[in-house]
Amino acid sequence: MLSHPLAPDAELCPLEPWNAEEFAAHVDQVREHLAPWIPWAHTVVDTESARELLQRYADAQARDEGRLYGIRVGGKLAGGTLFRTFHVPSGVCEVGVWLDRGAVGRGLVTAAVRAMVDWAIDVRGMARVEWRADPSNTRSVAVAERLGFTFEGVLRQTFPIAGRRLDSGVWAMLAGEWHEAKAAAQTGR
Repeated sequence: MLSHPLAPDAELCPLEPWNAEEFAAHVDQVREHLAPWIPWAHTVVDTESARELLQRYADAQARDEGRLYGIRVGGKLAGGTLFRTFHVPSGVCEVGVWLDRGAVGRGLVTAAVRAMVDWAIDVRGMARVEWRADPSNTRSVAVAERLGFTFEGVLRQTFPIAGRRLDSGVWAMLAGEWHEAKAAAQTGR
């Protein structure tokens, strides 16, 4: 099993089609918490629909256009991160996250996204990593700000979910900014 440690009892690891049953059960447990922000909280309703979503991301990964990871705490799926888009020719990708209420407040999403941004920029050579969230999703906005993403503006009513349209706030991290921030953190500035 390939994984990246996030905390002594937590890790970031791939979510794949064979995890469909576990993913469906996880979505059932967190549906109410995620439904205001995440479309698949409405569409993953059983093992088959979970498998379809996981397969879409497996196919996207095979095309080098997206990836999906789980955040496990004590071996149990507690959330995840994803590259919702990953466009190598333009050097632009978008990271997204979700987390069970029981795992909130431990810095797991921040650590997971930090690892993903490192990989996207330092390994894959991406020039820009975007973070998009409804500006009223204060927890999501706080993570973007904590990681040093720059707020660029709001795309009004661009994100349809459950019969309504949410605004999409756009935050971004450029490769040069990421390298500067890492260098400053290493030297204690």
